[in-house]
Amino acid sequence: MLATPELIEESAQQHHLAAVLPRWLERVPLYANPHPGILSETFRSEVELLRTFPLITKNEIRDDFPRNFLGPKAELDALTEDQSIEVEHTSGTSEDRTPLLLPRGWWAEQERRALVLNPLVAKVFLEEPGARRVTITSPICSSEICYSGVPSRDERTIGNNLFLSLSRFPFLWSQRELARMASESVEWQPKFLDVDPVYGVVFALYCERHNVRLPSLAFIICSYEYVSVAHRRILERVFGVPVFDLYGSTETGHLLMEHAAGLMRPSLQTAILELIDEDERGIGELVVTTLSNDVMPLIRYRIADLVQKLELPFGTRYVLHGRVADAFRTRQHRVTTRQVDNCFDGLSGIAHYQLHERTPGPWVLRYVPDGIGPSAECLNGLAARLCKLLGLKEELKIESTELLLASGSGKFQLCYPDGSTS
Repeated sequence: MLATPELIEESAQQHHLAAVLPRWLERVPLYANPHPGILSETFRSEVELLRTFPLITKNEIRDDFPRNFLGPKAELDALTEDQSIEVEHTSGTSEDRTPLLLPRGWWAEQERRALVLNPLVAKVFLEEPGARRVTITSPICSSEICYSGVPSRDERTIGNNLFLSLSRFPFLWSQRELARMASESVEWQPKFLDVDPVYGVVFALYCERHNVRLPSLAFIICSYEYVSVAHRRILERVFGVPVFDLYGSTETGHLLMEHAAGLMRPSLQTAILELIDEDERGIGELVVTTLSNDVMPLIRYRIADLVQKLELPFGTRYVLHGRVADAFRTRQHRVTTRQVDNCFDGLSGIAHYQLHERTPGPWVLRYVPDGIGPSAECLNGLAARLCKLLGLKEELKIESTELLLASGSGKFQLCYPDGSTS
C-alpha cells in the first residue's frame, strides 16, 4: 500500500502518545496507578497500548475535580484567576454538566485544525483567514458565550463570530425574533453559518418564506448534534451552499470533519480514536484519547457515541451513527440513529422529527412539516421502511405537529428508545 500523507500522519500518533504518556502518568492523579510495566511496553500500535488502560467517563472527570487532574493542592477558585487556563462545562446532553480544564486559546486552535480537513473550507480560510461566521444554536451549547436575558448584538459578537439565537426553543421563535436574526445576518455578511441543525432549519425556512438572501455564504457547518438528511436537504435548498458535518465534544475538542458525503476525516493531532463493542456491521462505541489538551488529558474516554470505521487506501474515515443512548434495541440487533434517518432519505416535506418507541405499541413518529408536508403516499412508504428496519409488527402511528421540544441542554434528539424522555 502506498504511504499517503494521511497514513504517515496516522502512524505518527503512536510516537506522539509515547512522548506524552509518561508525563501524564507521572503528573495526573487520575492515572497514578497504571498497570505494572506499562511504560516499558513497546509502542507497536496505539490501540494495543491503550487497551491496557481502563475506560473513563464523565464520572471520573467530575470525581474530585480539579484535583484529579492537577493534584491535591488545586483549587477551582484559584484556577479561574489563572490566565493560561479556562474552566468550562459540557452542555449536559447525556449526563449532568461536567467541569473541564482547557488551555486558553485551545478551543479555537483545535476547531480550526478540524475545519481545514475539508478542502473547500481550507480554501476559504486560506483566502480569507478572518472569515466571518454566524452561530445559530442553543445559548447554553456554545463553548465561547453563555447568556440569559437579552444581550445586545455587541455583547453577542466575539471576534469574527456573531451569535444570533437568544432562546433554546426554535419552534417558538416569534416572527419578530426571526426577522431580527435575518436582519443581523444580512448586515454581518457571514462567510459561513455554524448551526445546530434544528435551529438552522427554523432560521432557513424563515429566510425562504421571506426571500432573505445571504450571498456571502460559502458553506454551512452543522455541529452540536446529529444532522438529519431532512435538515441537510433544507439547508442546501435554501442557501444553495454545501453543508458539512463537524463532530466532537466540549471535553475532547472536534474529532471528525466531513470530507466527502457522509465520510468524516479524523483530526489526528487532536486525539486517538478507538472503537469498542463493535457489532457485525463494524459499528461500535467511540473511545477517545486526547493529545492536544495537556492540562486535562483524557485516556480512553467513553464519549457515548456510535461510529463506523472505514480503512481506505488513502487513510481512515468514519461514519457517524448517533448517540449510544438513542439507539433502539430489537431482538436481532441495535438500530442506530443513522439507520433510522436513512429511511427519510429522498423524502421531502419533513423539517424535523422524533421517533418514540412505545412498549406496548404502537410506536409514534412526530414530525414538523416543511411547507405543506409529505404526501400520504410518502408517509406510507416511510412507515413501511421504518417498520421493516425495526421489526415492528404493529402499525406505526404518525403525527404532524408544529412544535417539538429540545432536551434540557437545548439539543434535539431524533430517536427516543422506550424509557427516555421527550
